[in-house]
Amino acid sequence: MSGLSEALAETAWGVLRRADAAMNRLYGWRYNPLYQSGALTLVLLAVVTVTGLYLLIFYRIGEPYESVARITDQAWAGRWIRSLHRYASDAAVVAIAVHAFRMFAQRRSWGARTLAWVSGVVLLGIVLVLGWTGYVMVWDVQAHALAVEGARLLDALPIFSEPLVRTFAAGEPPSGQFFFLNLFLHIAVPIGLGLALWIHVSRLARPVLVPPRRLWVAVVGALVAVSVLWPISMAAQADPLRLPREIPIDLFYSFWLPAARALPAWATWAIGAAATAILLAVPLWARPARQRRGAASSVDERLCTGCVQCSLDCPYEAIEMLERSDGRAELVARVEPARCTSCGICAGSCAPMGVGPPERTGRDQLRRIREGLGSEEGPAAGEVVVVACGRGLGAGIESIDGAPVHRVSCAGTVHTSVVEHLLRADARGVLVLACPPRDCWNREGPRWTEQRLFHDREAELHDRVEKRRVRFAFIAGGDLRTARVELGAFRTALASLERGEPLAGVDAVRECDPAEPKEVIRS
Repeated sequence: MSGLSEALAETAWGVLRRADAAMNRLYGWRYNPLYQSGALTLVLLAVVTVTGLYLLIFYRIGEPYESVARITDQAWAGRWIRSLHRYASDAAVVAIAVHAFRMFAQRRSWGARTLAWVSGVVLLGIVLVLGWTGYVMVWDVQAHALAVEGARLLDALPIFSEPLVRTFAAGEPPSGQFFFLNLFLHIAVPIGLGLALWIHVSRLARPVLVPPRRLWVAVVGALVAVSVLWPISMAAQADPLRLPREIPIDLFYSFWLPAARALPAWATWAIGAAATAILLAVPLWARPARQRRGAASSVDERLCTGCVQCSLDCPYEAIEMLERSDGRAELVARVEPARCTSCGICAGSCAPMGVGPPERTGRDQLRRIREGLGSEEGPAAGEVVVVACGRGLGAGIESIDGAPVHRVSCAGTVHTSVVEHLLRADARGVLVLACPPRDCWNREGPRWTEQRLFHDREAELHDRVEKRRVRFAFIAGGDLRTARVELGAFRTALASLERGEPLAGVDAVRECDPAEPKEVIRS
C-alpha cells in the first residue's frame, strides 16, 4: 500500500472506531446500526420492493404524473407508502455507503475479498439506476431534467441512430412507449440486483442477511413514522414548454444533475468513468505492501486427523476436505489459497494444531507464550492475563490496570491450549476480550472462540481446566472503560473463588447473540 493510501486507510479506521464507540454507547454492540449496514441494506431494499409493488398497482403509464398525484392524495395509504418508498430508497444508499466505508477502513476490500468489493460497486450502480428510473416515472420537473440529461449523455455514445434528446424537444409529453420502457427497466433491473447480491456473498460461509429483529423493526418503524409525519409532496408537473423556477434535487440519486447540466457530455462521462475506475481499483491501490500481507494457511498433513472442524469454521469456505491415500484417515484438509484471507480462525479450530497461517498455528502460539513467560516482559505470575484482538481493543495497549495484554490478530485464532498454558503458568486468570460478533474483521472469530472455551466445540478447552478462571467478553475497539469494568468484575470473582465463596451472579460465559443459533457444530 502506498504511503497516501496507507494514511487514508488509517484515517478512515480512526473515524470508524470513534463512530462505533459513539453508537455502542447509544445502542450497545448488539444493535449498533453501523455494524449491520450490509444487512440493513437488504432490509431497506425489501421495504422498497414491497412498497413499490403497491405503488405499481395504481400507476398508469398513460398518465404518469396524474396517477402518482392520485396515489399521493390517498391519505390513509398511498401518501405514506409512497413516502416510505422514497425514504427507504434514500436510506439504502446511505447504508451501502457506510458498508463500503467500513470494508475499506477495515482493509477488507482486497485479495480474496476482491470479488465482494467489485460486486458491491456493481450493486451500488444498479441501485442508482433504479433510483433514476423511479424518479422519471413521476414525471415532474425533476423527472424531466433527469430524462433530458440522460438522453443527452446517451447521445454522446455511438449507439443510437437518432438523437434521443429529440424525444423531449417536440413540446409534447413523451409517448407511452417511453414510460413503458422506463417502467420495464425499473422492474427488470432488480433481477440484476439479485444476481449481483448472490455474487456478493458467494464466497462467504453463513452470510448474515438479516440484522437482529429489534434493530430492523426499529429502523423500519422510524421510516414509517417519518413517512406519516413528513410525507413527500408533489413537485410541479413536467412541461417541456415552460422553464421551471427551481428543480428539486434528491441528494442521493440526483446529486450529479446540477454538475452534469453545466458540463459537456464527454466531461460528465469522463468524471463518471474516473470515479467508477477508482472504486473498482480499490482492491489494487488499497492493499497492503507485500511484506504486510498475511500468507494463506497451510495444513501439516502429518497432524491432520480429518475431523473437518477447520472446514466448518472457515468463514470463507477456503478449506475443503479431500480423500487421502495414506490410510491414516479418510479425509485431509486442503486450503484453497485464492479464497484464504489469512484470518487464522482455522488455527484455533484444529485440536492437533496442524493448520493455520505461517507462524500463527496453535503450536506457534504456544511457542510465543512460552517465550513470553520466560522474559521480563512476560505475564507476571498471580496476575490476570488479558488476551485481546490486535485489531480491536488490543491495538497499541500493553496492559490494562496492571494486567498484561497478549495481543492476537483475531480472537478467533486463539487456541484453547494457550489459555490452558497460561493458567498452568500460574496466571491468576485469563480474560479474553473479543470484538463484538458483528464487527469481527474475520466475521465469526468471537463466536467460535466463545464456543470452544465454554460449549465444547472442537478444539475445546479441556475439563481439567478451571473454567471459572477464564472469562470472555465482547469489547469494541477503543472502549477501554468497559474493558476495565470487565477486568474489575473478573478480579472480584477470582477473589471470591480463592476464598472459597460461591460465585453467585457471576456471568463467566457470554453468549454471542440471542438471534444466532447456539447449537455446537461438531464433526
